[in-house]
Amino acid sequence: MAFETLEWIGGIDGCLELIDQRILPGRFEKLQCKTVEQVFDAIKTLAVRGAPAIGVAAGYGVCVAMQALPPRSNLTAAAEHLEKNAAYLATSRPTAVNLFWALDRMKDLATRFISENSDVGVDAFLQALLDEAHAICREDKQMCKAIGVNGEKFIKENSGILTHCNAGALATAGQGTALSPMYEAHRLGRKFKVYADETRPLLQGSRLTAWELTQAGIDVTVVCDNVAATLMKQGKVSAVITGADRIAANGDAANKIGTCGVSILAAEFGIPFYVAAPSSTFDLNIKTGDEIPIEERDPAEVTFFGGNNVAPEGVKVYNPAFDVTEAKNITAIITERGVINNPCYQSVFEHLK
Repeated sequence: MAFETLEWIGGIDGCLELIDQRILPGRFEKLQCKTVEQVFDAIKTLAVRGAPAIGVAAGYGVCVAMQALPPRSNLTAAAEHLEKNAAYLATSRPTAVNLFWALDRMKDLATRFISENSDVGVDAFLQALLDEAHAICREDKQMCKAIGVNGEKFIKENSGILTHCNAGALATAGQGTALSPMYEAHRLGRKFKVYADETRPLLQGSRLTAWELTQAGIDVTVVCDNVAATLMKQGKVSAVITGADRIAANGDAANKIGTCGVSILAAEFGIPFYVAAPSSTFDLNIKTGDEIPIEERDPAEVTFFGGNNVAPEGVKVYNPAFDVTEAKNITAIITERGVINNPCYQSVFEHLK
């Protein structure tokens, strides 16, 4: 990719640098997060977003937090400091399971390191944490590439692909999940057209997906969210590919609000609906999508548009950030390990075992 969505700058005393996605495509600017509060705010306010990218940011967020460890602290104090700050970061957003997966991974590394290295200094502990965060980032890039390789076969020559929200390079450390098969198909010289739902209320499709696909030279057209049915009826959509923020054990998948409706339309018109996500997005502790916690966001995201009030003052607003697509409407889930056709309890567990 021509840009790095997020990366670590420096050593154990460095910082997390990330693209501020709140102001794209009008301005391209990077933020440097030097405190855990800044990392929390970046996740909470969607300066960094997308489940895999949130997970990477959380791993590095732990490293940022450890820089505030009081001088002359021992390993026990360091472990307590990590636990406290990991719990704080976990409250930034409730739905994307990669956030909790990455924080748990950092805590597990800390437990192992301290049990095996009780006689070393704190700096060695901090370096081990940073190495683990780097590993999460590196594996995310590898995962994105593998999803693309596994999914490019679903993008046929001269096909039309509909996608919702942004599950591309801006949502990961690599080349994305839902957009990764498109990047791979494009790299192979295949010609196809992408329709990007604008994705109200924060327009991740028109602002972010259209921006990065344009950067890559891929043919992309932005459509209003309510145009999807018309496109399908006109025969312009050959397949739908979206990402996911959490996938239940039965294959139900939570993604940006509006995805469920697109899946129902695709089923009605007989169009394959694919979800592209890493294995870390599966939450096998949750049996079905009914158990996935759904984040509700600020009503102002709906009542204001471009700084202007577009709804009556004081009107009630319901603003869920995600909805759940039932497994019965998902043709296949594309992961870095391969493809889960007709996802259900059995096929998910066999894929992940």
